[in-house]
Amino acid sequence: MTRPHAGPSPKEIKEKHDLEEALEEGLEETFPASDPVNVTQPAPSRADSHVKRSD
Repeated sequence: MTRPHAGPSPKEIKEKHDLEEALEEGLEETFPASDPVNVTQPAPSRADSHVKRSD
């Protein structure tokens, strides 16, 4: 027997909302720009070893 899809959980809804807010803020802060907004950070390179990043 299969269950009907219950939809996204409250946690999933909050995560999506938070991501959308971060994208919107990034867009507003970089407007006008030629590059698309990206929320993720690339992995640090060897040249970044002196930079301390907060979590």
